[in-house]
Amino acid sequence: MLPSPRPKAILFDLDDTLWPIAPVIAAAEVTLHAWLAEHAPKVAQAFSIEDLRARRQALLAADPALHVDLGALRRAGLQAAFELAGEDLRHLDGAMAHFFAARNAVTPYDDVLPGLLHLKQKILLGTISNGNADLEVIGLAHHFQVSLAASHFGRAKPDPAIFLAACAALGVAPAEAVYVGDDLRLDVEGAQRAGLRAVWLNRGGAAAPEGWAPDAICSSFDELLRWLERQLAP
Repeated sequence: MLPSPRPKAILFDLDDTLWPIAPVIAAAEVTLHAWLAEHAPKVAQAFSIEDLRARRQALLAADPALHVDLGALRRAGLQAAFELAGEDLRHLDGAMAHFFAARNAVTPYDDVLPGLLHLKQKILLGTISNGNADLEVIGLAHHFQVSLAASHFGRAKPDPAIFLAACAALGVAPAEAVYVGDDLRLDVEGAQRAGLRAVWLNRGGAAAPEGWAPDAICSSFDELLRWLERQLAP
C-alpha cells in the first residue's frame, strides 16, 4: 500500500467544529419568537418555538431534499405558519433577517483562531458546510481560499460531489486534502468516500462506534496541528 501524499489543503466543517452551534440556534429561536411577538403577533400567539420546530421537522420528513438548504427549510416553515395564522407575509423577510443575524452570532472555540493563523502559513484552507453560517458576517472568511455551502452548491454532505468540488476549487487532488469535522457520517464517511483523508474532531471525547475508521481522531486544534505536522514531515 502506497503512503499517502503530503497534504496540500485542509478543509473544515463549520458548526460544532469551529464553534458550538446548539446554544446559538436555541438563542436565535428565542429572539426570533420575541421579534414575531412584536412584528407578527398572530404567528407568535398561534405557534410556540416548539411548535415551529415540530413543523420544520415534519416538512423535512415530507421533503428530505430540504436538507440541502436549511435556510429554505426554516423559511418554508415560517411561511406556512404565517399563512395558517393569517399574518401579513410582508414580515417574513424581516423575520428571516432577524434569525440569520442571531444565528451568525457564534463564538469560535478558543483554539480555532490561533489554529487557523498557524495553519494558513503552511497549507491551503477551505470549508464545506451543510449549514447556513455566513463566514463574512462571522469574520472568518479571510482565512479560507474556498468555502462551499450545500445550499449554494446544490448537494449536501455526505455526497462526495461537494468534497470533490472543493478540492477542484483549491487545485488539489482529493488524496492531497484532509477534511476535519465533528460528524462521523456527514464528515468522515463523506470525505473518505470522495478520496480525502478525514479527521474526526471529537471535542467531547466520545468513543468511536465500531466500524468507523477516521484517519485521525483529535480532541482539539492543538492535537490536529500535531497530527498535521507529522503528515507534512519529509
